[in-house]
Amino acid sequence: YEQYQPDKVGDVPKLLEKYDGKYDKLFTALVKKYGPEPEDPYITANYASDSDDSDDDGEGKMSGLSLEEKKARSKKRRGVGAKKVNKVDTRVIIQKIRRQRRKAVTIVVGMDTVPGVKLKDVSKEFRIKFAGSSSVKDTAGGGKEIVIQGDHTDAAAALIIKKFKVPADAVFLDIDGEFVPFAG
Repeated sequence: YEQYQPDKVGDVPKLLEKYDGKYDKLFTALVKKYGPEPEDPYITANYASDSDDSDDDGEGKMSGLSLEEKKARSKKRRGVGAKKVNKVDTRVIIQKIRRQRRKAVTIVVGMDTVPGVKLKDVSKEFRIKFAGSSSVKDTAGGGKEIVIQGDHTDAAAALIIKKFKVPADAVFLDIDGEFVPFAG
């Protein structure tokens, strides 16, 4: 709060009391609203592991070489190599928000963490399936969310699992502020 909303620093004790014992839900809500936690420079400097350096095995081979020869040999090889796959923690959260009177919208957050899926395509699929408006919006935390007109929480979760091959244990429904795993 000191960085994003300094005027709410006084509310922190009430917030901690409200989420007593449910700190993972508090952290998830804060990440959803303000974005991921910044990296600690101390930890990054002292404990960062470089998976690119494979000099452990080849150190004996290069021990008698000069500095320039070591640099020449350690340069990246050209050609086709194995692609590195970055594992992303996939977590999709679906929530229903009441608008004016009896109107509701369904918000899907986290589809941008699903590898190989374009949000525009997901939005189009929702639009076709639910015969209503669906669009991609930017969130305050820098992420993206899909807004669907109407209450389609269960149907959207089932469609995400079936059509976009998202694991069922990665889909959560936000029911009254609590994240409940989807059991469809």
